[in-house]
Amino acid sequence: MKVLFCSQPFQENKVDETYEYEYTCAKQLGLDIHLISLEQLIYQDNPLAAVKQIQPSPEKVMAIYRGWMLKPFLYQKLYDALLAKNIELINTLEKYVHCHYLPESYEVIKDFTPLSVWLHKEEIDASFENVYRIVNNFGQAPIMIKDYVKSRKHDWNEACYIPDASDKEKVQQVTSRFLELQQDELNEGVVFREFVKLQFLTHHSQSNMPLSQEYRVFFLDGEPMYMANYWEEGQYDDTPPDLQPFLEVAKKINSRFFTMDIAKLENGSWTILELGDAQVSALPEQADRCEFFTRLKKKFSIERGISHENRPGSDEVPPISGGGACNH
Repeated sequence: MKVLFCSQPFQENKVDETYEYEYTCAKQLGLDIHLISLEQLIYQDNPLAAVKQIQPSPEKVMAIYRGWMLKPFLYQKLYDALLAKNIELINTLEKYVHCHYLPESYEVIKDFTPLSVWLHKEEIDASFENVYRIVNNFGQAPIMIKDYVKSRKHDWNEACYIPDASDKEKVQQVTSRFLELQQDELNEGVVFREFVKLQFLTHHSQSNMPLSQEYRVFFLDGEPMYMANYWEEGQYDDTPPDLQPFLEVAKKINSRFFTMDIAKLENGSWTILELGDAQVSALPEQADRCEFFTRLKKKFSIERGISHENRPGSDEVPPISGGGACNH
């Protein structure tokens, strides 16, 4: 297994500083690590140059990308450039999009996640009539807006949260501001989601958005591999989330390597907030990078038959990371 990190802009022999701790941990653990150039891939449209530092493999080998989000057409270019070297990313384009775009996986998780409706960007008309039509599904309930991938949660009041879905003026105001801020970064269209009452944790120190007790869970081949507190602010309680209700749905997700963000509701039950492709899902600030890569290495060592000790079963839930850093 190879692990591919982004290089620094215009310094193709140095890892992007955002991923430096991950890179150091993976290196310390003896993983086969490499750098790729997003500048060559995205701005020069030269995917072969983007992977030029990676030697072809004599036999097909699997790789995991750990880097910035890529739009699907760029992911496919990276996938093809690597495949030409006999290196195959863990998720095909279809599997990448399945978790990267909420509308693609919604049918699978709809019984475990807030009600959601969406419009492709080409369906958003100047009169906003299509927007008003689909938000009618929520009545007078509060809702949130995001694109197919991301919200602007740190612009909470102006470009994320709508207190009353029937308030057309507010719907138009927040939607317009969201589109204005996203500009060319808009992913496919807009998604409106039911705002559910989560167990309050604290308010974000910068944006003042309400934070809840959320966790990011990394799944590998349908099994939970690693879990960490999502937020670094606020005092989480000592009761870990119950992943059992989500284990069966996780097996239906069309991806080998994905994340599931879950949160505690006010009534004490748990909900899925969103999925993500784990190759481009950030490790939370408090996550133990070395523990993450230790678990990843163990999983693939088991697959190659190197070790059969401590193999996680489908009912085994990973402990919550209490933080930690690499020696660097």
